Amino acid sequence: MIVSEVIQFLLRHGYALLFGWVFAEQLGLPLPAAPILFAAGALAGEGLLNFSLACGLTVMASLLSNVLWYFLGRRGGSSVLSMLCRISLNPDSCIRRTSEIFSRYGARSLLMAKFIPGFSTVAPPLAGIFHMNLLRFLLFDGLGACLWVGTFVGLGYLFSDQLEDIVTLVLRLGISLILIVIGGLTAYIIWKYAQRRRFLGQLHLSRMSPEELKNKLDAGEDLMILDVRHRLEFQAEPITIPGALYLPVEQLDKDYRRIPQDREVILYCN
Repeated sequence: MIVSEVIQFLLRHGYALLFGWVFAEQLGLPLPAAPILFAAGALAGEGLLNFSLACGLTVMASLLSNVLWYFLGRRGGSSVLSMLCRISLNPDSCIRRTSEIFSRYGARSLLMAKFIPGFSTVAPPLAGIFHMNLLRFLLFDGLGACLWVGTFVGLGYLFSDQLEDIVTLVLRLGISLILIVIGGLTAYIIWKYAQRRRFLGQLHLSRMSPEELKNKLDAGEDLMILDVRHRLEFQAEPITIPGALYLPVEQLDKDYRRIPQDREVILYCN
């Protein structure tokens, strides 16, 4: 049987590699866990790994790393989320997007978090930031980990007989497949970067620095300041500019009449 380098490596180092790889991936390192989980399932299908032990170890690795993020979020607050979002491909919308998902589904979002790119690492510190009960977090995060691990390890187990054909095709494509994957990823990153630069360029025309706002307030200018942060962001850090009206952006469509038409209006979201 032709075996890929991933599977050969997994055979040599077995369960320790599986645990360490998933733990590191869940901490946020750019390591794709799905191929490792799939390969582990395929090896379990061939009788080379124990299916239950492989699943149990990976669920435990996921839970341990997520609990670390939970307590970091609980201790560091929104600064932890901001740090994570700064390294994402969409730093300007990361906090709002992830907060909206968490706000809509609450603890249930942890069930599917690991299947959503970018949300997997952000969800555990979010739970800590908003002081979700630890036992509730462990329950839903554990169920989510079981679902995630079970899906990929189960697929590998199910298609273990076809693994040789898949690996043969991959090896036949060789460097061409690697170049296609790298090229596609590079093009996507460049496109997202260009989008962000264009957005920031448009935004710069209407931005005001904190110093400029303070000078206006000190000068007694008649301003209306709107705090449009998402309600979860506000709950995490309920400090606002004195005199500001808190009006989450989600409510603007309903409460826009509260915004005066005869004054300069300044919005802030973080």
